[in-house]
Amino acid sequence: MGFDDTYKLSAHAVITNDAGEVLQVRATYADKSWGLPGGALDLGETIHEALHRECREELGRDIVIDYLSGVYYHRVYNSHVFIFRAHFKGNGEIRLSSEHSSYDYFPLVELTPVQRVRVVDCLQFSGEVRSAKF
Repeated sequence: MGFDDTYKLSAHAVITNDAGEVLQVRATYADKSWGLPGGALDLGETIHEALHRECREELGRDIVIDYLSGVYYHRVYNSHVFIFRAHFKGNGEIRLSSEHSSYDYFPLVELTPVQRVRVVDCLQFSGEVRSAKF
């Protein structure tokens, strides 16, 4: 890579309900797919700052970050994705931004194969940050 080459960085949260199901939001843009809350880092942001901002924007809620569980490279998007375990701070309702049309909690078996790997790595965190390429 040259000095002026760039790629994307994003941070995403694995948040579960009492049944162990994983929170996902459905995008109103691109292919309107389901995904973990979070998104791209803004210039000058840390991965932690980005995740806090994205969750406030997307979910209308503050989160507490528990740990970083993995960093994954996605060839299709030329992107590194940071996956964190997190939980909501306090009580409150989820209030979606215009970027998302709905949210729901999904059992692991209903996640996409790539998403399942990242989430299982997160939920089975042993203290070692995982990495993989997709």
